[in-house]
Amino acid sequence: MSDRFRDGLLTPTETASYLEIPQSTLASWLKARAAGAPLVHQVEPGRRGQPSVPFIAVAEAHVLRSLRSLGLRMSEIREAAAAVRDAFATPYGLVSKRVATDGVEIFVGHGLGDLRRARGGQAPIQEVVSDHLRHLNWEPDDDFPSSLRLRQYPESVPVVIDPRFGQGRPVVAANRVPVGAITDLWEAGRASRTSPTTSS
Repeated sequence: MSDRFRDGLLTPTETASYLEIPQSTLASWLKARAAGAPLVHQVEPGRRGQPSVPFIAVAEAHVLRSLRSLGLRMSEIREAAAAVRDAFATPYGLVSKRVATDGVEIFVGHGLGDLRRARGGQAPIQEVVSDHLRHLNWEPDDDFPSSLRLRQYPESVPVVIDPRFGQGRPVVAANRVPVGAITDLWEAGRASRTSPTTSS
């Protein structure tokens, strides 16, 4: 089983694709730092081209995307990350279960006035970020997430990234079948239906 913190699960390209984040944006997050730690953690790959993004970093990128969707600047995002990490004394504070269960109030409890502002000023940031954090799943008595539900798939058929299954590729939550295998079968079936028939 992959270590959520130390084992590369996906490449940056795969991570950006699954999370629907521009590759250039993810690349900047992987280089940025907050509270003395990377904004999104990366590990050294065994060889060039091998996975370098551990699961915990996939979760971090997901949360950062939720903050970015509010229109927050990178300086504000780094400030939020630093506040949460300092409060919980962990470089992985943004994906701590305590943030989710505390209603994400940590984001507005450290004098971060700009973080109170959601897009258009209509929704409190707690509600917006909580909605994104609900895509993360935690095991009992574990402070950090074990899987992430991809938001582009319907809730009726949840698809997750879980380091315990499918080598980190998206799987159907109910039966752990890789989504790639399903789409491959669908594409093969479509190709066989559309291929021209030959007459003897």
